[in-house]
Amino acid sequence: MTNLNFNLFRKSALIVAIAVSTLSSSCKKDKTNPTQEKTIAGIVMSSNNFSLLKAALAQAGLTDVLAGKGPFTVFAPNNDAFVAAGLDTEAKIKAVPVETLKKILLYHVLGQQVPSAGIAMASNTAVKTAADLNVYVTKNASGVFINGATVIQADVAASNGVVHVINAVLMPPGGNIVEVAQANSNFSFLVAAVLRASQGSTNVAQVLSGAGPLTVFAPTNQAFINAGFANIAAVQAADPAVLTSILTYHVIAGRIFSSDLIEGAKPATVNGGTVSITLTGGAKVKGNKNTTSSMISPANIITTNGVIHVVDQVLLP
Repeated sequence: MTNLNFNLFRKSALIVAIAVSTLSSSCKKDKTNPTQEKTIAGIVMSSNNFSLLKAALAQAGLTDVLAGKGPFTVFAPNNDAFVAAGLDTEAKIKAVPVETLKKILLYHVLGQQVPSAGIAMASNTAVKTAADLNVYVTKNASGVFINGATVIQADVAASNGVVHVINAVLMPPGGNIVEVAQANSNFSFLVAAVLRASQGSTNVAQVLSGAGPLTVFAPTNQAFINAGFANIAAVQAADPAVLTSILTYHVIAGRIFSSDLIEGAKPATVNGGTVSITLTGGAKVKGNKNTTSSMISPANIITTNGVIHVVDQVLLP
């Protein structure tokens, strides 16, 4: 072989070797780090930010479901969302009855793939979940919201669907407005007020149990005490007409999540008055005769006929 032919052979061999090495390296990268090759379950299991969601899926027996064919859309609460919901340890997650936990998790799942671009610019669009219950999706200039929770990272691609990361755990409705209030010990004064008011000319309990949708700013027990009702007996002794006027001042027609509240808005209440909304430093609502605004926290308690926002003052017309 001449020196010329030998040199050409060496150059060809070198080119082939480089090509094989590059292709091999590319294949290794594609196998080790393409998000789209992971299932939704795989994404959850591989992320430290989803360790509590991972524990919840395992406890509810849903890991294999979200590793299945799909396609699915999952609104995935991150660890901070679980902490805010009081489910900040695996032990607390395991303390939730399995069927209850399963229902909560399936309330975050859609049986179809919905990228953020496929969400319409609209407010509170009802979407059926795998729990056979609706969530309410809003898309506006501020972003995408699910039952008032914010999508903080959209369109995490999976081989069997898509994940949208949210900042809250979505709790399925536990009944209508009255039933949810009755199940919450922090609303015992409010429930007593509703029942007492219903003994007058307006059946407030019936109104709050109706089809709605309604939004209720629900004062806590301490809020009633601070307003001068020392105990439930004092509530039960109050004039039903007075209580009706106060209670219907806490009710707005429509399903209004915290993401729907607008700075400076003065929404009309069922009793014909208005309340004032401010958002600086957190969402707040103020009655006409209140000297200060009431914090709205927690917000977005979903019911079958509306939504409840907890407030720390009784709003005065």
